[in-house]
Amino acid sequence: MIVPVRCFSCGKPVGSLWEKYQELLKDGKSSKEALDEVGLQRFCCRSAIMSHVESIGIVGKYK
Repeated sequence: MIVPVRCFSCGKPVGSLWEKYQELLKDGKSSKEALDEVGLQRFCCRSAIMSHVESIGIVGKYK
């Protein structure tokens, strides 16, 4: 639903990197290249960003 503010395992702030990551993907970069460019090196941080699903638009329709 909402981008995680911090990595679940190590606590590194990752929420601010979501928009930059999405822009890089739209520009045609691979996930690996985009994650490297935003500075996420640890596996736990990478999985926190890659496993996020934007579903707020779908859930927002229901009361």
